[in-house]
Amino acid sequence: MKAIVFERYGPPEVLQLKEVERPIPKDNEVLVEVHAAAVNPFDWHRMRASPFLVRMGGGFRKPKDPRLGADVSGRVEAVGRAVTRFKPGDEVFGFAHGSFGEYATAAEDDLATKPANLSFDVAAAAPMAALTALKGLHDQGHVQPGQKVLINGASGGVGSFAVQIAKSYGAEVTGVCSTRNLELVRSIGADHVIDYSREDFTRSGPEYDLILDAVGNHSVSQYKRALRPGGTGVVVGFTSMLRLMRVILRGKLTSKSASKSVRMMMMRPVPEDRATLAELLGSGKVVPLIDRRYPLAQVPEAIRYLEQGHARGKVVITVRPDPTTG
Repeated sequence: MKAIVFERYGPPEVLQLKEVERPIPKDNEVLVEVHAAAVNPFDWHRMRASPFLVRMGGGFRKPKDPRLGADVSGRVEAVGRAVTRFKPGDEVFGFAHGSFGEYATAAEDDLATKPANLSFDVAAAAPMAALTALKGLHDQGHVQPGQKVLINGASGGVGSFAVQIAKSYGAEVTGVCSTRNLELVRSIGADHVIDYSREDFTRSGPEYDLILDAVGNHSVSQYKRALRPGGTGVVVGFTSMLRLMRVILRGKLTSKSASKSVRMMMMRPVPEDRATLAELLGSGKVVPLIDRRYPLAQVPEAIRYLEQGHARGKVVITVRPDPTTG
């Protein structure tokens, strides 16, 4: 089978399309015939070993696992002995090891049944970004109907899902984005939009019950300035390791002695989260926003584009062309 692999850390040029052996699922795993995948910052962090902490789990000198890709949608090809929820032929989406390939393995709990009304590429756009938004808003932010919610980075992968998910919970949503994306963010449901090049939401008011930041380019004190008493800031992205550590440490320290809390979220989804996401997608309450599609051989170009930071929604990798995709 063909797959994208990387045998050393570095820029997109280290990625190669090669013939490799088809993976064999373990007892609790599913072998997925990949139809589509999606690119995430997670992929280029692994590819570049940046931040350096990536090497602690992925290999210090070179990648322990040369496969790349996490988001996936496709059909079940085979299942391990302990798998009970899926059988060959089932259409699924979720996380898989090495989804930038024709076949990939996934833990049973990392998959959900793909809504029948979604094409494979649309389903592949959702898992990591949408679950990040869902966990941040629901589990960490405890979003409630009528709350004022601000999404920073509202036109990106996580942000575009966050706008729609917050609206599905009945919140009044403000989206922060660049000038060229203002109408786009309105079109996916934002009640208000802020052009970050002209206005700093941490200084201009109003105050918000919940801030979900998919960019991570503000300090703890800035988040708190924009929060109402009792409000919560949830940071799900970061621009540097230093800023990430500051949010983690200062957020914990200041949240203990103040009515406003700021926290960094590390996503740990459970099967129930995937079921909730499948319902949101299947009902049409949440519609993945796809910026570009690339074939498997062009994964390096797809990652290079994502790294530029201007993607509007998700970047999808089409492994097996879907005739229903427009």
